[in-house]
Amino acid sequence: MAINGRTLLIQLSLAVILAATITKLAAADGPLTQALPGCKDKCGDLTIPYPFGIGDGCYLRPEFNITCDHSATPPAANLTGQKFRITKFSLDEGELQVMMFISRDCYATVDSHARRTYRNNPALWLPPPYTISDTKNRFIAVGCDTYALFQGYRGEERFITGCMSLCNSLGSVSDSNCAGVGCCQTSIPSGLKNCTVQLSSYYNHSFIMDFNPCSYAFTVEQGHYSFIVEEGQFTFSNRSFQELENTSRLPMVLNWAIGDEECDAAQKKEDYACKGNSTCVSPVNLSGYFCRCLPGYEGNPYLPEGCHDIDECEISNRCSAGACINLPGNYSCVCPKGFKGDGMKTGTGCSKDNGSNLSKSIRLLIISLAVTVASLIFLVGGSWAYWGMKKNNYIKLREKYFKENGGMLLQQRLANHQGGFVETIKIFTAEELDKATDNYDDSRVLGEGGYGTVYKGILPDNEAVAIKKSKIRASIQSEQFINEVIVLSQVNHRNVVKLLGCCLETPVPLLVYEFIARGTLYYHLHNVKSKEPSLSWELRLKIAAETAGALAYLHSSTSMPIIHRDVKTTNILLDENYTAKVSDFGASRLIPLDKAQITTLVQGTLGYLDPEYFHSNQLTEKSDVYSFGVVLVELLTRKVALSFTRPEEERNLANFFVCSVEHGRLTQILDDDIVTERNLETLKRVANLASRCLRVKREERPTMKKVAMELEGMQTAAKHPWRSADFSPEDTEYLLGPPSLAYARGDSCSSTSMTIGATSVYKSMQIEMLMRQGDGR
Repeated sequence: MAINGRTLLIQLSLAVILAATITKLAAADGPLTQALPGCKDKCGDLTIPYPFGIGDGCYLRPEFNITCDHSATPPAANLTGQKFRITKFSLDEGELQVMMFISRDCYATVDSHARRTYRNNPALWLPPPYTISDTKNRFIAVGCDTYALFQGYRGEERFITGCMSLCNSLGSVSDSNCAGVGCCQTSIPSGLKNCTVQLSSYYNHSFIMDFNPCSYAFTVEQGHYSFIVEEGQFTFSNRSFQELENTSRLPMVLNWAIGDEECDAAQKKEDYACKGNSTCVSPVNLSGYFCRCLPGYEGNPYLPEGCHDIDECEISNRCSAGACINLPGNYSCVCPKGFKGDGMKTGTGCSKDNGSNLSKSIRLLIISLAVTVASLIFLVGGSWAYWGMKKNNYIKLREKYFKENGGMLLQQRLANHQGGFVETIKIFTAEELDKATDNYDDSRVLGEGGYGTVYKGILPDNEAVAIKKSKIRASIQSEQFINEVIVLSQVNHRNVVKLLGCCLETPVPLLVYEFIARGTLYYHLHNVKSKEPSLSWELRLKIAAETAGALAYLHSSTSMPIIHRDVKTTNILLDENYTAKVSDFGASRLIPLDKAQITTLVQGTLGYLDPEYFHSNQLTEKSDVYSFGVVLVELLTRKVALSFTRPEEERNLANFFVCSVEHGRLTQILDDDIVTERNLETLKRVANLASRCLRVKREERPTMKKVAMELEGMQTAAKHPWRSADFSPEDTEYLLGPPSLAYARGDSCSSTSMTIGATSVYKSMQIEMLMRQGDGR
């Protein structure tokens, strides 16, 4: 039977027209529904999309039940059992926008004294599967005499962060600059299921009462405080103090997931939630999954047939020539009769067809066959082109990350520090570290700090390593990252954690260290949940001597002196033999040999910060000596360096220790587990050494080398008691004599004698306030 080309063309045209007509008729039925059939999908002006719902049978699970409060104007949508108001749903991102109360701390002048008149500390408690978004929110405090703490839990782990804000007048406040003057901000850890806010003041607003009687703190969606002005959002300026008086809530973002499993596991289950024309999405650094419509489709991916084809031809003119024909998830451009080519705007256009003398029927048949073959070729060639383009884009992306992560700065620094141990540092690929950490699985987390998370990794040769992954893009903190690489590349000491390599081709920088099995000294001293016995005094003395030896090496035995600048018990690790390893050199500085000190922004940790360094901004090796003195006190007392749960006069451990020693109460604050008649003299000598390290005037402190030598001598005397006579009576003069350590100012260990200690340190606008697992002992 002969093929009639004209008939074939007519049939194809009719089929296309019919399909387009059906699509338009379906779209004309009305807007795409977001709720289950028979269920309300509105609360006021807010659309409630399934899996959320109002009323029985309208939501997927109880945790998605929405209550519509009609007593509010307009009606407000609330998560059942929760007090916060929902203002926006985002199915594509697995997010909720809610309105959260602002924390306030207000003061007034009463009887010539500044007194607190009002204070509220709002709390947020979230049921599964909701968590607070760490990528879309920031914690902000506003005030000129303000410090604020943000506390949250991930499972049984507690995380505390916060910031400080000071200013003397409205004139000192810079618009759109929330950097510590009148306003401060910080990021929050990921995956938190609840949070509380603690807000307080240094001087009860006494000196700024006329223009700022209140402090404010809140967790706010990033887009809502950014310096790009958006309608109805929070932008900091000196007018914010007055505006916040009349603002009770601000928006923040919550993450949610439709299931507990990741996509690979969820797709194998019968209750898999993603319906037709949709795909599964596993959020980064969060558990569970949510659903999203495929490209070219729109609607609700949780409803049967919820994702519908987008008619691209109706939205805009997609063709440079010819007719636009909508296809499922795509569209096509057909040239007019008598023309040929590709009518899309990215194609070659339609040109006049001067074809051959073949009959129109045969020509149409050939065109049909050619289109089929071309489609196959296009599919195969397109696949190759796609993978080639993807590979090229991946290479460019790696180059972009290399520059953002400070690769150029690293090359420049290495060129300025030739020699040393740089040759031992390996450059790891992103794929190697992904595999080593099971794609950074939560079960591999060793710890989390202000700048990043540390994971345990297993390399192909079964070597265990610790991988530090920054939280923030390196373009923001590349200086700290590159600084740590350079500092550790100059160090080769058994009591300093060894840097094995780094990775620069990922969105955030990665550092690879040797794995230290027993964790931090902080954990062994202060973790009440630990089942391990308390560290013996001999072991504590050994750890102190090894740490002092490492710091002395950094100060005097490297090619260029190194000041650690953040010595604390969380940065001292213990291996399987309880050998001390000094770690975390992100804040360290190299000191040129022709300089005794350098000027730098104040940086450190509350409770460990050298007070003279804070006041002068002059960083010297004696700043490390002060911080090490606090570590010695922790080893002696087994108390944390700073705790807001202790009485005010005891909050700052260094101040309280010095006062106790001056007033002859040393034995009352020592850890009972280490005090025996045999080692009491050694304890007094170490306490004397700690007191000298904690002197306010840096010239009165011993050098780290002197500290290390004294501790080594004490170790020897502890092992061989007959040699204890080698120590001079001078060692105990400050334990038994009158108060003369020039540290505290006052007659007792009261809060008035702590001016140079905790209170002055609180004022620093540069110090990181990130405290983990503090239990107040």
